[in-house]
Amino acid sequence: MLKTGDIAPAIELPDADMNMRTLEEFAGSWVLIYFYPKDDTPGCTIQANEFTDLSDAYTEAGITVLGISPDDCFSHQAFREKFGLRIVLLADVDKIACNNYGVYQEKEKNGVRKMGVVRSSFIVRPDGTLAYVEYGVTPKDHAGKMLEFIRTEAG
Repeated sequence: MLKTGDIAPAIELPDADMNMRTLEEFAGSWVLIYFYPKDDTPGCTIQANEFTDLSDAYTEAGITVLGISPDDCFSHQAFREKFGLRIVLLADVDKIACNNYGVYQEKEKNGVRKMGVVRSSFIVRPDGTLAYVEYGVTPKDHAGKMLEFIRTEAG
């Protein structure tokens, strides 16, 4: 698993509009990467809506928000349109970024163990190092907490 101070692993994934996006394109600015299990599920919807509600504040602060899940581009399109989401959603169908960031882990629900995405957030500094790492994020109020953390860190 990653820790604060590590170099953020590279990302190259398609967005909801099937355009390839890379972490490198945001070099020199703050990036919040959040991994979530599945589009249009209760916790994931809360989190995406909160990031959307704060998207103007993130933009004004010069911060890009990238949401990543194993869902495909079409699922991301439907999710974005259903809720009017204004954040970049990246499709990691092959779980490459999920594995590189250590978020694809064994999970247990109702006594059943299976592999899945652990809701996690990573804040990347303009120099490409990780300023913040959290595995096992609680969706409610997380977007606001992350915005305040970056504002404090960025000065």
